[in-house]
Amino acid sequence: MTSNRHPPHDKLLDLLLDVVCVVDKEGRFLSVSAASERVFGYRPEEMIGRTAFDMMHPDDRAASRALIERINSGQPSQDHENRYLHKDGHIVHIMWSAQWLEAEQVRVGVARDITQRKRAEAMQAALYAVSAAAHTVDDLHTLYGRVHEAIAQLLPAKHFSVALYDAANDQLSLAYQADQCGAPPSPMPTAVTTFCAEVVRSGNAVLLTPETAAQWLAQRGAEATPHTLEWLGVPLIVGTQTIGALLLQNHCASVRYNEQDQALLQFVSSQVAAAIERKRTHSRLEFLAQYDQLTGLSNRSLFLDRLRSSLQRATRDSLRLAVIYLDMDNFKQINDSFGHSTGDLLLQEVARRLRQCVRESDTVGRLGGDEFAVLLDNIGRQEDAAPVAEKIIATLSAPYLLEGHTLMSTPSLGIALYPEHGQTDLQLIRHADEAMYVAKRSGGKRYIVVEKQGK
Repeated sequence: MTSNRHPPHDKLLDLLLDVVCVVDKEGRFLSVSAASERVFGYRPEEMIGRTAFDMMHPDDRAASRALIERINSGQPSQDHENRYLHKDGHIVHIMWSAQWLEAEQVRVGVARDITQRKRAEAMQAALYAVSAAAHTVDDLHTLYGRVHEAIAQLLPAKHFSVALYDAANDQLSLAYQADQCGAPPSPMPTAVTTFCAEVVRSGNAVLLTPETAAQWLAQRGAEATPHTLEWLGVPLIVGTQTIGALLLQNHCASVRYNEQDQALLQFVSSQVAAAIERKRTHSRLEFLAQYDQLTGLSNRSLFLDRLRSSLQRATRDSLRLAVIYLDMDNFKQINDSFGHSTGDLLLQEVARRLRQCVRESDTVGRLGGDEFAVLLDNIGRQEDAAPVAEKIIATLSAPYLLEGHTLMSTPSLGIALYPEHGQTDLQLIRHADEAMYVAKRSGGKRYIVVEKQGK
């Protein structure tokens, strides 16, 4: 007598990691192997009688119905993919092989869980997108938006913020917030401020769960926001300095942040921090190339560039402009008597006062030493430059209180006008400079208008 030493077929199927199932023509489960609990979260007996469409991701149902019709018509399918909702709510990516058995009027399918593979592929794509954006996007706000789009492919990121920390002023501000379509609210919500401040202060990632968030915030004097279930924040670090934080707020109870999400956000933060530092370095270099470091005014190169642009507009639209050239009458004596630091303070105060004498649309530049120039753009008449010159003389002639000393210094000004006194930037500068020296030789503390072109 021969004994059967092999277990029943259904027991063998239960040993497989893939789910083997049998469904009727309507997609109702008739038989399911034990792997269903590992893949879908449901025990086989919980799935019997239910349809595949009950568990399928809503966005994939239409395409899956069309595919099933082809399978039921006798076309076997291998390696087609769709998404299901796990019993705990998270998305499961499934790769199917399926065939219709006409005699039995059932469809047999084998489901393989490829969620980890899909996540790895999505993460690789997202990290590449973040890295590419960090190295190619010049505008930081655009970069934050690209980063947000990339991480939203991997985890709950509907509520995403970028906070930047100004160490010099001990000030935290939102540079980007997805809730407001990229426009940061004012002022920052207390809970957000508190959370980001802690991430910046500690320089460490912080993950708050629904169980810990309320107590954590309350201990720091902030109330939990009503819809935020989880908080995940990581610092933006450049060298040894924390310059801000990335923040995610999760409002979805069915999905939870985990250590993988934290590691992902930390990689993203390193890319974003490097991009911010590159942008700041580029901005500093641009500033150094165009502005006087001592006074913050336009340097000679930028002043001439703006003057050329104004001359182009003036020529095209038949407009007028004026160039005022000035220096301080006794600056050398002050510098020699009180030292270069006092002289530097005087130049800084002269620059500050000059800005107060002109419109926002005008340009003030330091051309070298104690020589300054003012571009009065789009003036109506030649006489319109005179009141500005008189205001400059009065403002710059007022006493200067510097390092405990009350100092007196007055300016001499020369004025050249377009089109009367020159057609090019260099002509106007030269004629205004010559007129300034006439004013200085005449005793200073006055202005002289160029008498005629070419003088």
